[in-house]
Amino acid sequence: MLRSLTPLLFVFSVLLSQLALADIESVEASISANPIMVDEAIRLTIVARGDANNDAFDSSPLMQDFVVGRTSVSSQTSIVNFSTSQTTTWTTTLFPRKEGTFVIPAFTIEGKQTQPIRVEVIPASNNQGEARKYYVTTEVNHTEAYLNQQLLYTVKLFLASNIERGSLQAPEMPNAEITQIGEDKQYTDIVNGQRYQIIERNFAVIPLSSGEFTIRGPVFNGEVMAANTNKRFGLFNQTEEISRVGPDITVTINPIPQGIDYDWLPSELVRIDEQWPQGENFIVGEPITRAITLTAVGITEAVLPEIPSFYPPHFKLYPDQSNTASVERDNTLIAQRQSSLAIIPTQAGSFVLPEITVPWFNTATGATEYATLPPRSVVVSPSSSLPTSNPIAAEPIMQDTEESAEQTTPSNTMPQSEPAPSYWIYIAIASFLLWIATLVVLLAVMKRTKTAALSSASQAPLNTPHNNLDEAEAFKQLVKCVQKNDVANAALAVTAWLRHFSTRPAHHIRLSDFDETKYLQPAFDQFMGSKYGDSKSSSASDLLVQLKQARKSWHQKLKAQKGHTLSELYPS
Repeated sequence: MLRSLTPLLFVFSVLLSQLALADIESVEASISANPIMVDEAIRLTIVARGDANNDAFDSSPLMQDFVVGRTSVSSQTSIVNFSTSQTTTWTTTLFPRKEGTFVIPAFTIEGKQTQPIRVEVIPASNNQGEARKYYVTTEVNHTEAYLNQQLLYTVKLFLASNIERGSLQAPEMPNAEITQIGEDKQYTDIVNGQRYQIIERNFAVIPLSSGEFTIRGPVFNGEVMAANTNKRFGLFNQTEEISRVGPDITVTINPIPQGIDYDWLPSELVRIDEQWPQGENFIVGEPITRAITLTAVGITEAVLPEIPSFYPPHFKLYPDQSNTASVERDNTLIAQRQSSLAIIPTQAGSFVLPEITVPWFNTATGATEYATLPPRSVVVSPSSSLPTSNPIAAEPIMQDTEESAEQTTPSNTMPQSEPAPSYWIYIAIASFLLWIATLVVLLAVMKRTKTAALSSASQAPLNTPHNNLDEAEAFKQLVKCVQKNDVANAALAVTAWLRHFSTRPAHHIRLSDFDETKYLQPAFDQFMGSKYGDSKSSSASDLLVQLKQARKSWHQKLKAQKGHTLSELYPS
């Protein structure tokens, strides 16, 4: 038995020794076509005869003149009459960057060197009067745009015959988000006498930085039937690989223009809409749900700013988390932000909810515009199910000057008349149904706010009118309101204090206009909504810190501005 295995072991040891001692005999390099068109690909093949390491080939020297695709490597070993031969083959796809004559350099594989190859790259045009069978075109709707503005990038693949299989990569651009939008379109057309099947694909390109950038054209790889295929034997049809690349496009991305002091929002159209219950009459203690939607065209949801909000003091606010989404319509991105807010009026009277304004930059006109939700007047009636003790009807705040002049008579001096019986019956029925539906929630809210409601009903508003205070006194009043968690008077106090830093009318003053740190407005909103939550102390302390920092910063700016201006000619 051992004697019969001895020859086999000897042969096996000889083979192993020959494989181990094999050296690189020669190295050759070749390309699939020459000359080539600027949008076509060539395959560079390197063949090493001998035992070569798979990592011996380095394609980095080609990157100066070509776009280098994926490199595949294969090895083959053959034994003939106890003579062993081994070859290692590397195949790389190359796309020329431009027209001209280029040289594929010599490569050294474990001591053996290839010969350099001269490649001629010609323009992408008809070859000897014949129409091209396969090619890719690219276009962009704007070669100059602004930061975060959507660019519509369109790719068209022209096919003169059916393909077995194929793939189209996405374009590439540094510092940009690129996503496909919409579905592929397929149609036929005749170009230069040649009938083509055209596949069209659109991409949204969102630049994330300014400067000049090149959008690299997408690469198409596919397999088509070989020209010399014998069609009588369909099972043995041979295919050939084709590769095409779309032309590069250079775009200029402009930065944010000078003088933009608001959240950057570049778009062609921005609007604000709201969902509001029918009618304008409401009842004390009954919740109202208000949903405000900010819509912008040609941007992603990440660019949308927060929706500003400010309400009169006699409303409890329970904001919900904002929801954002992006959709695609007609090859254009549309971003939306929706903010929902539960509002509970705590006092009867007539109120004006101030307008909501969002500034945005019109990329079509190059100017700043404003999306505005107009002010809304509401009437809050007393609840028939709750005892009332001479409620004070607050004046509508933050209204236009003309409206303030017309409403000089305080609402609590107006004669009160008994409503018609049918009106009271309607209120009683509506109140009963709503209280049954929200019994659990209202019991919890009433339990927490009973003490605060009784104390606020017996106390008068701040002794000193807000509008007559100087800046220091107005700030002290605001600090007192925050320290006492007095949400009702804090809303009035902050408006009176901001009047000293703005020349705009009261109804146009917004806290977000002064919120350079972007933390003041969220801290104030959290304070307004946390009075009836579980984080009173933390929200008040955070707001006080932000208010003191903002006041210090604004005083420094005012002092600097006064230092650079001439004194008044006739000082008062």
